[in-house]
Amino acid sequence: MAHTDNSPFDLDATQAYGAWRERKLADFPVRLDELVVPVENPHALSDTERAAILRACERANMAVYTLAHPDEALDKTLLTDLGAQLGLHDLDCNMYADDDGISALQVSAQRRQHDYIPYSNHAISWHTDGYYNSPRHRVLAMVLHCARPAARGGENRLLDHEIAYIRLRDENPRHIAALMQPDAMTIPANVEQGVEIRPAQSGPVFTVDAASGKLHMRYTARTRSIAWKRDADTQAAVRSLEALLAEDSPMIFRHRLSAGQGVICNNVLHTRSAFEDEAPAGQGRLMYRARFYQRVS
Repeated sequence: MAHTDNSPFDLDATQAYGAWRERKLADFPVRLDELVVPVENPHALSDTERAAILRACERANMAVYTLAHPDEALDKTLLTDLGAQLGLHDLDCNMYADDDGISALQVSAQRRQHDYIPYSNHAISWHTDGYYNSPRHRVLAMVLHCARPAARGGENRLLDHEIAYIRLRDENPRHIAALMQPDAMTIPANVEQGVEIRPAQSGPVFTVDAASGKLHMRYTARTRSIAWKRDADTQAAVRSLEALLAEDSPMIFRHRLSAGQGVICNNVLHTRSAFEDEAPAGQGRLMYRARFYQRVS
């Protein structure tokens, strides 16, 4: 297990973990409202706005920004400009991202895109972004921006992965040991028409980022296209994590983004409910998503 000296995420460092856990829970917000930051100009944050976003991410690994001028919601450049002011520079460009590296998530009639749930109106289960990426391309942060909401539905649930870690470790430290195994979770190769688009990717659920000493999580609740290690400890840990995510916990925040709102986070656990649109094709729910290889800093 990679960790810095006296890391709270070292299972042998019980004192460091206890101190970190106490600080984390004492500072954790009671309501999502505490993490909402009004932003006048996302291309040029004020010192107060930037400090508020950083503080929210320090407390819960996420912030929700609200543009003062919602008519600017369709401006894609705000995602990278906002990210750059918060230490996010290197985009993870997936195969359906636009030329600027930002993905436009909307219902798509294109066959290959429609095979992927983000490009449909179906619900998306718990996951962190880029869980199928290689360790060299871990998605450490993301911006999810609402350009146009759906007529109905499309609510997100959000859970700080550090809270999930605390809950699992408090229940049984063996859950953490199992989920830190290098072969805990395997995503099979993505093969389309006999061509391998992406190789199989095995890795742990929890790792410690060497640069920052912070916790990173790689997870999907999908039951298809995933293989969990078959040992008893991993299976028990996965069941406990699934039970945790099924709870109606006050630490799991619910929010339906409106036009001009967005989530900037250190790749926390999140979901999306199904949605319905009444607008003509191409004018319904539209979200922009940018993924980064750095943490918010």
